[in-house]
Amino acid sequence: MSFIDVTMQLLDGFQKTLLIFGVTLLFSLPLGLVITFGSMSKIRLLKWLTKTFVWIVRGTPLMLQIILVFYGPGLIFGASGFDREPSVIVAFVINYACYFSEIFRGGIESIPQGQYEAGQVLGMTKTQIFFKVVLFQVIKRIIPPMGNEIITLVKDTSLARVIAVAELVKAAQDIVGLKAIIWPIFYVGAFYLAFCGFLTLLFGYIEKKLDYYKG
Repeated sequence: MSFIDVTMQLLDGFQKTLLIFGVTLLFSLPLGLVITFGSMSKIRLLKWLTKTFVWIVRGTPLMLQIILVFYGPGLIFGASGFDREPSVIVAFVINYACYFSEIFRGGIESIPQGQYEAGQVLGMTKTQIFFKVVLFQVIKRIIPPMGNEIITLVKDTSLARVIAVAELVKAAQDIVGLKAIIWPIFYVGAFYLAFCGFLTLLFGYIEKKLDYYKG
């Protein structure tokens, strides 16, 4: 199998990896913010339910969650359930939304109470205070942990192969099993290194652009 043939097959798998990565970010970031509001709610029952849900999701393996989303509806309810790719995306979105929610919560709670009080003195509503005063400071503070989590997401996409979704690592495994050659495994590593390297540079650039609080 030639280098070009391997590259083309891996690129097909990489497209699937990028799809899982992009859709997960698109939905998990806003969902994570919603979960954050639930975990910080003054309604005790809502707060308890949200925190319990986050604890369960963060305390169990993502691989197990993928299997549960894919097989669960059929085995538990006798329903048709999701196809393979939607199952992976649903599991990833829920998992990362819970992780992102904790990052958001930490960022929000790190803002001094005096800034909320100052906004109230100026006659701003709680919503205006959050979006006009607090949010940008929270973004600045959560960029480093958020960047780490997003880079972890890149590597976690390889877990999709547990239900035979043909992402990057699965594509390499298929080549290795069919052709009995080992070098495509190392070639896959180059894909991940390049993508993670790009994200590292991107988040470093964003941090510098948002570094306007530095005295």
